[in-house]
Amino acid sequence: METKIDQTVDCKGLSCPMPMMKLAKAMKDLKSGQVLEMLGTDPGTKSDLPKWCEKTGNVILHEENLDGGVFRYLIRKS
Repeated sequence: METKIDQTVDCKGLSCPMPMMKLAKAMKDLKSGQVLEMLGTDPGTKSDLPKWCEKTGNVILHEENLDGGVFRYLIRKS
């Protein structure tokens, strides 16, 4: 089953703390249960995102590495 993506945040080329700041701002606009897709190139996000989700109660549904050093995450708002 394909996950419906409600919003995409493109953080490619941004370094810490910008990806997490953009993510947090975008999540505020979503309703509970909606899914945000985050694209980024900052390797720090790999460790920052799970900690942020644990703190905020949001859930990482999917995580993958795309070509060109791009990371893709799907996060569901709690």
